[in-house]
Amino acid sequence: MYGSFDATLETALAWHEAGKGAVLATVVETWGSAPRPVGSALAISGSGEMAGSVSGGCVEGAVVAEAAGALETGQPKMLEFGVADDDAFAVGLACGGTIRILLEPVGAAFPAGMLAGIVAAQQARRPVAYVVDTTTFDRRLAGPDEFPERFRADRSGIEEGGSIFVAVHNPPLRLAVVGAVHIAQPLVAMARLAGYDVTVIDPRDAFASETRFPGETLVHDWPDDALAALAVDARTAVVTLTHDPKLDDPALLTALGSQAFYVGALGSTRTHAKRVERLAAAGLGEAEIARLHAPVGLDIGAKSPAEIAVSILAEITLRLRQG
Repeated sequence: MYGSFDATLETALAWHEAGKGAVLATVVETWGSAPRPVGSALAISGSGEMAGSVSGGCVEGAVVAEAAGALETGQPKMLEFGVADDDAFAVGLACGGTIRILLEPVGAAFPAGMLAGIVAAQQARRPVAYVVDTTTFDRRLAGPDEFPERFRADRSGIEEGGSIFVAVHNPPLRLAVVGAVHIAQPLVAMARLAGYDVTVIDPRDAFASETRFPGETLVHDWPDDALAALAVDARTAVVTLTHDPKLDDPALLTALGSQAFYVGALGSTRTHAKRVERLAAAGLGEAEIARLHAPVGLDIGAKSPAEIAVSILAEITLRLRQG
């Protein structure tokens, strides 16, 4: 869907370039209990192949049928599906609600070069917005400076009081976990489920091992070097878990000087007070140190490693969604 990278747009571009034809269907507005959020996208090929979703299966059949006609005419089209809860099953929207869906044949309506630009930006971790006037169907690309709140909140939608639809394409969220300790194991698994690309950083091979973290991205460099190579940006959260200042402090110095949207460190209140002294002595200012969430995680009375992981991911989510 728009707002988090998946293969939908890339697949549509590939179908178009292969001569199979492609139509993009995008949810531009919802009311009530619509099954998919604004910005959700579905790609349909000329032979009826599908990638993505606009309704979780409720109206995909109708959208695919409309897409075939749009591919023939080459014209964009706005669809609307609206039901009351009483007759929702007959129409397909089992939860009720209303959705508006924009159909755009790639090439004829949605310029292939513009689509290729979005795909390239996603692959290069550059935020970009696709802006379309749903009345005139004029289109352009825009950067986060034009729609800062939409990019921060991953919020595609119609601009208030108008017909301009803004589809936000943010880079994937990332989580860098410094310290391949016990808490890191459930945290990595939970973060994956929440849609994060996760990197586990620990120079100690015995901790950051394939056996302990099967299938995960493991980096054995020193934490500050690893974070520098990762190019921490505003879509990245950093959590340090080692309890060892030799490992945590270099990571925190790098992370707090970056654009990371969240930086957290494991440790008690007493441990954190000593950490603040060290960070200040290393040259960090009050504003930078104030960005650090420590002790890490929301105070939910967590005891076990899994519960602590829940508290950490909850605090990361709170910071991401509410600022």
